[in-house]
Amino acid sequence: MNLADCYRLLGLKSGASMTDIKASYRRLARRYHPDVNPTDREAKDKFIAITEAYHFLLGVVKEVEISQDSRQSQTPPTASDSAKTPPPKTKVTRKEKPAEPEPQLSETEKQLKWQLYEQLQLLLKAQRFPRAIALVEGLAQRLPEDPEVRQWQAITYQRWGRHLVTEGELDKARIYLKKALRTDPHNRSLWSEVERDFRRLEQIY
Repeated sequence: MNLADCYRLLGLKSGASMTDIKASYRRLARRYHPDVNPTDREAKDKFIAITEAYHFLLGVVKEVEISQDSRQSQTPPTASDSAKTPPPKTKVTRKEKPAEPEPQLSETEKQLKWQLYEQLQLLLKAQRFPRAIALVEGLAQRLPEDPEVRQWQAITYQRWGRHLVTEGELDKARIYLKKALRTDPHNRSLWSEVERDFRRLEQIY
């Protein structure tokens, strides 16, 4: 089962939000649940298929989806937090994200985008970061105006930077964390994660 099939089974368009995925699954699960259709084999098979699709999408989408709600829920550090941990030397400032038009993609481009997205998630889970970066940079060259691809690229840089901090390659980590911010400068959740990584850097130094 590929990503496009999962969205289709749940009656959704590719790239639907986590909220839409959960709402669609709940609606379909109530409709096709075996308890509601005890003698309907087709309904049982449908219930199994949508459940598999739902769990697959949960594992894929939650890695990169940064919803508007999560951005608004970010709170600045308190004074006590600042006293415990010194601020990073790399000063960052946030800007409001301007509205971006949705890119007009052909069906072939949409299929390519989501197939590569699946591959990217597998590479990140396996911590094969150089391969993940090569993949997402190639996709970004193919779809340079796509804000989702730019977000995936920035997150991949940040994940690699965090891993490099853990490995003690601090100078290289700083380079990739900065690249993450330059790639998606208006992503507030990303800024929060990168600031946390910079704090770890400063504590090690």
